[in-house]
Amino acid sequence: MDRLKLSLMTALLVASFVLPTASALGRDDGRYANSPLKPWFDSLRSHLGPCCSDADGFAVADPDWESRDGHYRVRLDGQWIDVPDEAVITEPNRAGRTMVWPVKTAFGISIRCFMPGSMI
Repeated sequence: MDRLKLSLMTALLVASFVLPTASALGRDDGRYANSPLKPWFDSLRSHLGPCCSDADGFAVADPDWESRDGHYRVRLDGQWIDVPDEAVITEPNRAGRTMVWPVKTAFGISIRCFMPGSMI
């Protein structure tokens, strides 16, 4: 019985390290290969690291993000998530639209990169 408990605990511990990193891997499937902005998207990085590419991020409609007291938050999967200051991309937004690069893990959603749009 003790071996079974030890095996289960070990499996849970290993899964807690493997699952978050597996879902953070890029998934550029080539659908934006001919976009003139592809090299720019591929070079984007926040203070948390590279954003990967435009295939990993997605546009956010104006009602689904906001700025309050100098900080951003975004609505993903029906819940508001605070954007860490380190995730904000500060260079000019050449795409023009608000974009977010979320990382979904077994522990929830975190924001790897966030690029505010024009809110026009």
